[in-house]
Amino acid sequence: MTPRLDAGQLAARFQSVFGAAPDGVWQAPGRVNLIGEHTDYNEGFVLPFAINRTARVAVRRRSDSTIRLLSTFGNQGLTTVDAGSLSRGTARGWTKYPLGVLWALQQRGLHVGGLDLLLDSDVPRGAGLSSSHAIECAVITAVNELAAAGLDTREMVLATQRAENDFVGAPTGIMDQSASLRGAAGHVLFLDCRSQDIRLVPFDADSARLVPLVIDTKVSHSHAGGGYASRRASCERGAGILGVKALRDVGPDDLDAAAGRLDPETFRRVRHVVTENERVLQAVKVLETAGPAAIGPLLDASHASMRDDFEISCPELDVAVEAARSAGAVGARMTGGGFGGSAIALTPAAAERQVRAAVGLAFAAAGYAPPEIFSVRPAAGAMRLA
Repeated sequence: MTPRLDAGQLAARFQSVFGAAPDGVWQAPGRVNLIGEHTDYNEGFVLPFAINRTARVAVRRRSDSTIRLLSTFGNQGLTTVDAGSLSRGTARGWTKYPLGVLWALQQRGLHVGGLDLLLDSDVPRGAGLSSSHAIECAVITAVNELAAAGLDTREMVLATQRAENDFVGAPTGIMDQSASLRGAAGHVLFLDCRSQDIRLVPFDADSARLVPLVIDTKVSHSHAGGGYASRRASCERGAGILGVKALRDVGPDDLDAAAGRLDPETFRRVRHVVTENERVLQAVKVLETAGPAAIGPLLDASHASMRDDFEISCPELDVAVEAARSAGAVGARMTGGGFGGSAIALTPAAAERQVRAAVGLAFAAAGYAPPEIFSVRPAAGAMRLA
């Protein structure tokens, strides 16, 4: 997604398309997960941050039940559906995400009725930066205000999760929408996925002279695919055999005993989740005491665990991580659900140019298509723009 219109431009485009001004313009950011992968649906801990790439929606409520959706990217054209007949089978492409939100709100007893919506976004699709949740969070923020629904952020998190799980068909947890709805500039979000409790942890990369670089491998992934679902099923199987509600309840000291009760593959999946939870807790302590430059080894260990135990990396991600480290990044790991997408490399500002060059050269040497590399910073969560 490359278009980027400001609020005034998007409102003007809306009026030209729909023949009337929108009721407002709202935005919600994508996210980078600093550490804590596949721990969210295991009721564990994650440490994401909202990024300065967003989905923006101009919205106007209608007096009838017609829903009209259009985006500034792609060639899908105008989608028109009736609010009373929303179903998973009728949604196509990006429209699954706003329609899923409206469906989930209907399941809560909130019938919004018709609306017109124009979407613009610069969160890359399929890059593991949660472009879909950015759309959903922008939409639910807009609808919550326009319909005077009175939902708090926790309720919006659960509604968008239901949209993902039961409408889109992606068995995701609550991390992505929590970061998009509850993020804050200059901070990472320490989230307990069991209680939804959060703590904002300072992440001042600028003061530490660090640049968080995202390396988009251009290997597209989908949470609705089989790999993600099979990993979640493995975790649920492991928890069931170990007799716990979720893998959150298994600690590092329990792993030796677990190895004797689980098949080798399930044990590796469990070991990743258990050790990843510990890495999140350690990362919070390190950030609060030593600062961001000291978390590099935790990022490296996280990537190794995802590559070897959870087996969700891919050759392009491994090349990106290794090239970034070799060129001076203090730590690097894949970020997101895996099977493609992006890596994050925490890079000294003085080494940014050489890290970018080294990754590009490594991709060329391996015969891979050039990656897109860009910096991000922790940004504010969903909000009204106009």
